[in-house]
Amino acid sequence: MKFGVVVFPGSNCDTDVKYAIETVLKQPVDYLWHQEGDIAGYDCLVLPGGFSFGDYLRIGAIARFSPIMKSVEQFAGNGGLVVGICNGFQILLEAGLLPGAMKMNDSLQFRCQDAYLKVENNETAFTNKMMPGNILRVPVAHGEGNYYADESMVAELERNGQIVFRYSSSKGAVVPEANPNGSTANIAGVINKEGNVLGMMPHPERCAETLLGGEDGKLIFESIIDWHQGGGKLG
Repeated sequence: MKFGVVVFPGSNCDTDVKYAIETVLKQPVDYLWHQEGDIAGYDCLVLPGGFSFGDYLRIGAIARFSPIMKSVEQFAGNGGLVVGICNGFQILLEAGLLPGAMKMNDSLQFRCQDAYLKVENNETAFTNKMMPGNILRVPVAHGEGNYYADESMVAELERNGQIVFRYSSSKGAVVPEANPNGSTANIAGVINKEGNVLGMMPHPERCAETLLGGEDGKLIFESIIDWHQGGGKLG
């Protein structure tokens, strides 16, 4: 399976993602500069964390217009797997590839800490190696990770199984105290209706091996690989 990691001016987690895929998961992976247009031959694209274009105007607002994003949109429209992590999630929201929007953390502070994620839907290309209700410990590092969706949108996301991860306690309680940024309904990660585009604020690439203190994030990449090897089907 071949991965492509999209690099924007200001990306700073691209190396981490490439390391996790190449060294830990033993999968081929290339960097894709944001001005490129040809992404043929890739099975999964990852938009990494960072501060694309210095977060000017609005986070992800400039990166959304990078030349490669037209190709990313076409790739996703054709069923290709796309993962947006932190700033990558913000860019996918700006591009309209995922529903909702991002606001400043409710604390108005940058949050850099471990967070617990409750798996809400394990029947996706990104979570099929997990069980419903599994708790993952994955670090967050963001100042604008407060995911916003109105009541009707949240209800739709729930009906469609689009809420993949929620912030929770270590025991799985979805409570305000476990929410590091004020996200609506403790939402930490969502997918599109088609199920091939994932956006999440926590950083799975930073917990993909025990050397980094945990490997819960590895499950997401392993799920993607299993999904691909299974022909895009569960099991």
